[in-house]
Amino acid sequence: MPQGILPIIGLTFNRTRIVMPKRNPKDIISKSQEAVLVDFYADWCGPCQTMDPIIDEVLNELGKIKLLKINIDKSPQLAQQFAVRSIPNYILFKKGKILWRKGGLITKRDLLQGLKGFV
Repeated sequence: MPQGILPIIGLTFNRTRIVMPKRNPKDIISKSQEAVLVDFYADWCGPCQTMDPIIDEVLNELGKIKLLKINIDKSPQLAQQFAVRSIPNYILFKKGKILWRKGGLITKRDLLQGLKGFV
């Protein structure tokens, strides 16, 4: 297994990415001292796939933001709890509080502008 990748259920973790960990995602959201960007997605979603490299670029530029990817097909209850009605959908949390929320395709510039003030 490549360095920085943990065995998980439907998620990957590297420097800033966590995809559906065995831990409760709500624990990650509420207990993280760093900002956590939650990306609600589905494998079949074209716009979600388009956004993946953009999100990676932005998070690498900003640093200090964790990424938690939640597959809505595998965790529909989480999508419902966070009132996700369309994908891709992004919610930025810090210490459990929503700081920013956006849905749909976003340009790299707009994503950077949206997140910059919170790191």
